[in-house]
Amino acid sequence: MKPVSIKKIGTITDGPLSPNEINDLVPLPPPYDRVEEQPGWKKLTKEQEESYACDLDGVTGLSLPKPKDAAEEKRVVEQFVSGLKKLLSSENNWTFLQPLTLTIDYCARCQTCSGACPVYESSGGNEIYRPTYRSEVFRRLVKKYTKTGGELFAKLRLEDIDLNWTTISRLYELSYRCTMCRRCAQACPMGLDNALVTHELRKLFSQELGWAPRELHEKGTVQQLAVGSSTGMKPAVVKENVSFLDEDMSEELGIKIETPWDVAGADVLLIHNAGEILAWPENPAAFAIILNAAGIKWTLSSEAPAYDGVNYGLFYDDFQLARIVTRHMEAAKRLGVKKVIMGECGHQHKAMMTIADRILTGDLNIPRESSITFLEDIVASGRLTLDPARNDFPVTLHDPCNIVRNLGIVEPQRRIIRKICPRFREMTPHGVDNYCCGGGSGMALMSQNNFKDWRVSVSGRKKFRQILDAFADCPGPEVKKYICAPCSNCKGCLLYTSDAADE
Repeated sequence: MKPVSIKKIGTITDGPLSPNEINDLVPLPPPYDRVEEQPGWKKLTKEQEESYACDLDGVTGLSLPKPKDAAEEKRVVEQFVSGLKKLLSSENNWTFLQPLTLTIDYCARCQTCSGACPVYESSGGNEIYRPTYRSEVFRRLVKKYTKTGGELFAKLRLEDIDLNWTTISRLYELSYRCTMCRRCAQACPMGLDNALVTHELRKLFSQELGWAPRELHEKGTVQQLAVGSSTGMKPAVVKENVSFLDEDMSEELGIKIETPWDVAGADVLLIHNAGEILAWPENPAAFAIILNAAGIKWTLSSEAPAYDGVNYGLFYDDFQLARIVTRHMEAAKRLGVKKVIMGECGHQHKAMMTIADRILTGDLNIPRESSITFLEDIVASGRLTLDPARNDFPVTLHDPCNIVRNLGIVEPQRRIIRKICPRFREMTPHGVDNYCCGGGSGMALMSQNNFKDWRVSVSGRKKFRQILDAFADCPGPEVKKYICAPCSNCKGCLLYTSDAADE
């Protein structure tokens, strides 16, 4: 693998910027160390390769048609420069301007962050996946085109980077090859945040150029605001699905399960990731069993989109995030609930708690709490009868980045697991030092071209290794092993990784 210097990003117009070969990736333990056991790269047809501009890994990740002529390319460049200037304007970027400018101005290029990045490490040290690579391209373009550079940046030969279609399209692709897990920010001795640069690039592309993956935009926030859920489920469909779920689980378990809807004045409004109702229905059922058994006065809302805590705006567009989170809180206000509980969804936690604190004011600032701490209080109160002897199997815990590293919720879930799973074991590292599932920042959803294989082979590689190591003392399929992953996106990514490994 040949390193690609930053100044060449706008000159390599054909083919991959820096292809990832399977033999360059960090080896996995047996039996997955055999190349033939590892997922390969799916190749596109010649016609597909010629029609798309971004070909980062040897196969196009994001379908981005090339400009038809020089005039169209010029318009794209002008829009990009306009977006750069807006990102550095307090009027247009009051949410993240300060940490963004600090990250632009004070990076020492010590590369401490590279050693913390699971994508860079798993790729075998591919230069384009250094956390500082896309940030340095962005930094130099900012200094060159917004007239903010000083003597330091005058010495960087900023003219080496040409701002053209190739540079912009490569940068767009690179912004979606980062899971925004923020291990880089945690490791930085200067407290800088390269993941924020990734986020701001995505925001620029979405708001200024109208570029965003369809899974996050058309099938994500746009559909959620129009219909009520990114799953496409309308309120009547959600209520019907949950009703069938209550009936099926009641019959299977021999206990009465009933989900309350639209209870005015309830103590708690629970907002699930609606994908759980379709993909992991036992999870919403488990919440209903626990909350009813604990005597909690709770409710779900059938008002769109308050039954779906998903907020993909977090990953690419602040406006979309704000539209969704305000509608969540407006529904909660109309019900008059005392508190909103976030279901098992990492980006729901970050959007509704961390980011929403800058958006929700006045009577929309309703108290919000993680379902993890809420469940810990129920377990610790003794309101449930628990039988840990029934859970005689090895269990490990995945720490979702947005819940653990971002919000610092580390011990509550462990205290619950220790009470009910005597054979619990930790991954290494764990807690705030955890590795991302590989599907963070929306990549668990993205299916275009090579993204699924890239998640398995590169972005999710460190997590896969962690899981194998956690169960090293009980190998073989005859021993049932369980991974607790309290985030819907993480579950989806881990499930696909395990399925791909089995294949």
